[in-house]
Formats: sequence, structure tokens, C-alpha cells
Amino acid sequence: MSDLTISPMVDSYLNPILAPMHSMGHEHILFCNDKATGLKAIIAVHNTVLGPALGGTRMWMYQNEQEALTDVLRLSRGMTYKNAISQLNLGGGKAVIIGDAKSMKSEALFRRFGQFVNTLAGSYITAEDVGISPEDMVHVSKETKHVVGLPGKSGDPSPVTAYGVYMGMKAAAKHQYGSDSLVGKKIAVQGIGHVGAYLVSHLVAEGAQVTITDINEAALQALSAKHGVAVVGVNEIYDVDMDIYAPCALGATVNDDTLTRLKCGIIAGAANNQLKDEAKHGQILMDRGIIYAPDFALNAGGVINCFSEVEGLSLEWAKQKAAEIYTTIDSILSRSKQEGVPSYKIANLMAEERIQSKGSLNI
Repeated sequence: MSDLTISPMVDSYLNPILAPMHSMGHEHILFCNDKATGLKAIIAVHNTVLGPALGGTRMWMYQNEQEALTDVLRLSRGMTYKNAISQLNLGGGKAVIIGDAKSMKSEALFRRFGQFVNTLAGSYITAEDVGISPEDMVHVSKETKHVVGLPGKSGDPSPVTAYGVYMGMKAAAKHQYGSDSLVGKKIAVQGIGHVGAYLVSHLVAEGAQVTITDINEAALQALSAKHGVAVVGVNEIYDVDMDIYAPCALGATVNDDTLTRLKCGIIAGAANNQLKDEAKHGQILMDRGIIYAPDFALNAGGVINCFSEVEGLSLEWAKQKAAEIYTTIDSILSRSKQEGVPSYKIANLMAEERIQSKGSLNI
């Protein structure tokens, strides 16, 4: 039998998938399609050296499949780093469902997704993320046991995530302002979904001056009325007078445009992949003296919460573990200053060092 050859047309189709998969070190990607339910999803398993890949499922109306693939590849790699730097015996994975979370959800869709998750035989454990609720995960759990974040168990990870972000933000404040107190600090929170809203509660309770924005006008007005915080437009958040910028929505909000507008001393929020170009913008932040608390280390409370369910640990354990994010951020920023290396790179190195102590990883 002759060697298998790939036609140029097929090769040109595969390269956009295989090239980034290879360069980012992913183990495998599962494309899920079911015409009957309308399911279109991608599951990316980045690394399982430390344990099964755990990461949530995001439901979002991506512009196209390539945008969804790029997102799931970046998010799954971030989960590998997040789990490693948090000292959890878990690998990194992520899933995205392409669709409108407000109009396209159904039990049949989530059960079909659960069947796809089950084909991975435990190498990937899913949970809720943007656009997904614990109730949606109940439908998934009818088809697979490889799911966490269910009602009555660890449940919604948002409170633990927000608490970890709050603690890490305090550590960053200590490095930038000489004290970890947030009293009187002007903090701009972009995105007041579950995590952002809980974070605002912590900040207001400590005495910070908070400004918020979101695409959900009703949620904005409700949170403003509850806490007496200021509200600005989605595009105006980058120009407000602030000490700390807390991106808590989608990623890439630290970019060429916003960096000409942000006048803050710290960037510390719950969003994933906050730097549009990690190397470029991470260096710019250090050069400008702006402290960046690496997102995957800062927002690890959610996966800590899920890990507690996997291991049968208590919510109190999860909260105590999330409090340790203060120490993690403190260590990253101290090493960044000592070595003169951007904080994102130090966080990556610390995660890689733990993984490499267990096995080889090409990233």
C-alpha cells in the first residue's frame, strides 16, 4: 500500500487547525456536530500530565467556527496553567458551544453534548462557564458522569472565583501601593455577570470606590442601586479615573487601543486571556509600571471550587484554597520584580515548572 498523501486542498483546510494545535501543545480536539439538536461544539484537551483535563463549557454566538476554535485553544491552554499554578492535580481543557445562550438552549442539545463529553472517557471533565448554568449541567450529567458544578454539590463557582480575584487584587495592591488595603481605591469593573457582581460586593464592603459597566443595562441599574456604585458606558470604562482596572467579561480588552487610554496602576480581573497579545502587551505593562495580576492565576477560584467537588471536599476548603491566591499573586509579582521579567511570563514559568516536574510538556 502506498504512503498516505494529503491533497493541497485538504492540507490548506487542516493547517488552520493542526498548526495552532501543534504550536500550543494540545493533545486532542473533538469537533461535535448534531443536526437534530443544532449542537455545534468544540472540546479541546490541552494537557493531562497532572490529571484529567478540567475546564468549563462556554456558550457564545461566535462569528464563525475559526473564532470559536481560536477561543477554545487559548482557553484550554489557560486551564492547564491555571490548574498547575494552583497546585491542583488536574490538566487543562475547555469546551465551546457555538450558539445564542438566550434562544438556543434545550435539554436535547445539552444531553447530546454530554454524549460527546462521555466519548472522551474521563480525559475531560466539564463544568459551567459563560452562558451556561448549573441547571444546564444537570442535562449534561444525564449522559456522562464527567461533569461538576451541579446544584446540591459545589454548584455555581462564581462566589469562590470572585473571592479569589478579590484576594489576588489585594496582593497586587500591596506591591503597587505599599498596602493591601483597598479602602478608597478607585476600581473600574468591566462586566458584572455572576463573578463581577460578587467581586463588586467584596470591593464595596471594604470601602473601595467602584465604577461598573456591562452590556446588560438592567443588571447595571440593579447593582448600582444595591451598592451605590457609578455606572458608565461600555466604551467609557477605559477612560475613567481609576487605580485598578478589573476586566471581568470577555478577553483581549488590554490591547493597543485601550493601553493608550487606561490610566491605572493595576490590572486585576476575572476575565480569561485579558492581554490581546500576551508578549507585546505584557511587556508594555511592565515598561509603564502597571502591575498585571496574571488572569489564569487570579481567577482560579472557579476551578478550585470544581476540584473540591471532584475530590469530595467541602466548600469551606474551596474558600480557604481560593484565599491562597493572595500568596500566589504575591509570589509571581515578587519574582517578576526580582528577575525583571513581565508577570505573565513568570506565571507561565511557574506553571510549567510544576508540570515539568511531573512529565514533559511542549509549550
